[in-house]
Amino acid sequence: MTPGSEPAFDAPWHARVFALAVAENEADRLSWPDWTARLAMTLRNSGLSQSLDGGDDYFLAWLDALESVLVEGGRVERGEIELAKVELAKAHARASHEPRNVQHAPSSD
Repeated sequence: MTPGSEPAFDAPWHARVFALAVAENEADRLSWPDWTARLAMTLRNSGLSQSLDGGDDYFLAWLDALESVLVEGGRVERGEIELAKVELAKAHARASHEPRNVQHAPSSD
């Protein structure tokens, strides 16, 4: 990334969801026309017809569509996805309560 440029994704998980869809396409398990149709349907079903800015709302739709593709393709089971979500939520809760390793500048006292 060049100095002063905007990051391509607002959050690391946005990039991961994007990369998973790309990986499915590159492995010939998902065609882009099928993907765009699925994502459009997911966005319509979610009521997200407004202009999206590429933030969480948009990538949550990507995640929902990707989960459906993976389950329908037999790549994962819905229960596995739900278990992974629970584990991620637990890890996130633990991380937000743990003290961060912050280094402070030496005091000039």
